[in-house]
Amino acid sequence: MSTTDFTLKMAAALFSARRGGGAAIIPRRTMSIKSDRWIRRMALEHDMINPFAEKQVRDGVVSYGLSSYGYDLRVADEFKIFTNVMSAYVDPKHFDERSFVTVQTECAIIPPNSFALARSVEYFKIPRDVLTVCVGKSTYARCGIIVNVTPFEPEWEGFVTLEISNTTPLPARIYANEGLCQILFFQSDEVCEVSYKDKKGKYQAQTGIVLPRL
Repeated sequence: MSTTDFTLKMAAALFSARRGGGAAIIPRRTMSIKSDRWIRRMALEHDMINPFAEKQVRDGVVSYGLSSYGYDLRVADEFKIFTNVMSAYVDPKHFDERSFVTVQTECAIIPPNSFALARSVEYFKIPRDVLTVCVGKSTYARCGIIVNVTPFEPEWEGFVTLEISNTTPLPARIYANEGLCQILFFQSDEVCEVSYKDKKGKYQAQTGIVLPRL
């Protein structure tokens, strides 16, 4: 619906209310969460998620794949684990790579009260009218592992850089090529004016683990 159409509908609703003496019914914008059917169709027909697991895989692993209203992505086997050995500062404007050590492993160990960066196994291509929200998986959440992923904006694409916090006083294991967090897809009833691709976002089409950019 265009801005003009929306304005005309509002005016018509207000005019009708004045004539009838009732309250105006103002049309509202909505965003609906998308189901497994929609996610499967978008992945198979439009390459929204690649590789794509059509069913949830759970035997002997932290589960990943398609769920009722979301998709559980997997974490790859490369991790950047923060360390204070070099006494570097964490500065988002001038990020110092001495802040972490890079390891490639099937099972990463995050020190107590520490933090790691990783990336998803899957490559995502988000439609122009869709925004995603990431939530943690209960298996890790109950162990004090918090996953923080910012929303995937309309027309963003790339491997997801994952932020993993160990909030416990104990070392924590993170299992590569298994589930880490769930992505929820919300579709708007109208297309945005400016997408992430339009504004040439600094994390567009990212590969590997991408560090903070100004």
